[in-house]
Amino acid sequence: MLKLYNTYTSQVEEFKPIEDNKVKMYVCGPTVYDNAHLGHARCYITWDVLYRYLKFKGYDVTYCRNVTDVDDKILKKSEKEGKTPEEVSKYWYQRFSDSMKKLNNLPPDIEPFATKTLGEMISMNKDLISKGYAYEAGGDVYFRVKKFGKYGSLSGQPIDKLESGARIEVGELKEDPLDFALWKKDEKFGYKSPWGVGRPGWHIECSAMSRKYLGKTIDIHAGGADLIFPHHENEIAQSECANGCKFVNYWLHNGFVTINKEKMSKSLGNFLTIDDLLKNYDSNTIRFFILTNHYRMPVEFSDEALQSAQSGAKRMLNAGVNKKINDTLDITQYDEYKAFVEAMDDDLNTSKALAVLFDLTNKANKGVDYAYTLLHKLATTLGFTFEKATLSEEELRDKLGDISKELGENFSSMDEIIEKRKAARAEKNWELADKIRIVLDKTGIILKDSKEGTSWELKN
Repeated sequence: MLKLYNTYTSQVEEFKPIEDNKVKMYVCGPTVYDNAHLGHARCYITWDVLYRYLKFKGYDVTYCRNVTDVDDKILKKSEKEGKTPEEVSKYWYQRFSDSMKKLNNLPPDIEPFATKTLGEMISMNKDLISKGYAYEAGGDVYFRVKKFGKYGSLSGQPIDKLESGARIEVGELKEDPLDFALWKKDEKFGYKSPWGVGRPGWHIECSAMSRKYLGKTIDIHAGGADLIFPHHENEIAQSECANGCKFVNYWLHNGFVTINKEKMSKSLGNFLTIDDLLKNYDSNTIRFFILTNHYRMPVEFSDEALQSAQSGAKRMLNAGVNKKINDTLDITQYDEYKAFVEAMDDDLNTSKALAVLFDLTNKANKGVDYAYTLLHKLATTLGFTFEKATLSEEELRDKLGDISKELGENFSSMDEIIEKRKAARAEKNWELADKIRIVLDKTGIILKDSKEGTSWELKN
């Protein structure tokens, strides 16, 4: 029985989909104007694991994740770089997609773009105006917050507390400081609408795309904890007022990534891009680092934590060397399977699930028949890849030590050994070249010669 923490009720609840075993799941996607960072990796790996696990449990999942390709940040970037907003958003969307692929995140079933859903946004705004929940003022459209009695329920912020911090900015024609924009006048970069040339407010985008592709009421809406207020709070208000029904049954939020106890963000300038991280750590390491912690808790980034995750991930994934998967094995009969499901059913307790995988790793290394098949199937449910065996830094140092001893020379990297063999072959010292290959083979390393040069990999 899967249980999930619902931010709206502040309780762990049994998950019951609206329609039999079908699940409609919406995740707030990126605003495409810059590199994706470790905070994005934490968010989208978390919901990738939920998506995979729901499918593992036998649910028919429709996963929708939007792309915000019209936004103030995109416009500022386009003006700064002398490009059109479309050029900026297209470039950074492709970069984002590449980063998600490198992290082994499954693509969503539906990935709508804000600029392709403008008609639905305008339609929803018209609905809200006709019902008295919104009004036009000088080319802008605003939502009347105080007309929605449940406003503040998701974030737990009462109206009087919100009022004390609300302000009307220069140029805004709001009836009330709490009211938020559904449509913004913008004659330079805008689109035609009943209220003049303008563009959508950020919040209405997700409400319109969610309604168009998943329906008026959905099972799961997920995103980072930074979106609870005002974004998700505003989504609830405008969706429920426009649609006349409940918007979301389960609100799920992942915690922040912190550096020196501060939230990682572009505004603070303390973010690490996914591309930079992947120069030093593979996707399995980043995923392992993120899943070691519960998804709702903050994750403190450090190189030490990543290095520890690297060793853990490699140890687990190397358990498959020289082993094959038994596709006919009924994995549900084993206690480890049951323990894994129990952990994941408990609000996605991935740290407990990883402990089960390490138990299987130890058994696989001891030659227990079923262990590797079970390890492979459960680990891939969490999004880990078993493409080829790799070595942790400690294991590589040990192998280099053994090779150095055998060859009577101190090597600090595999590249040095490959260069030594290359020099021996150039000098026609076939005896030394063959000896290097034989020693490497004894330690479980294969050399592969090609036109591009010589590479190495572990024996499979």
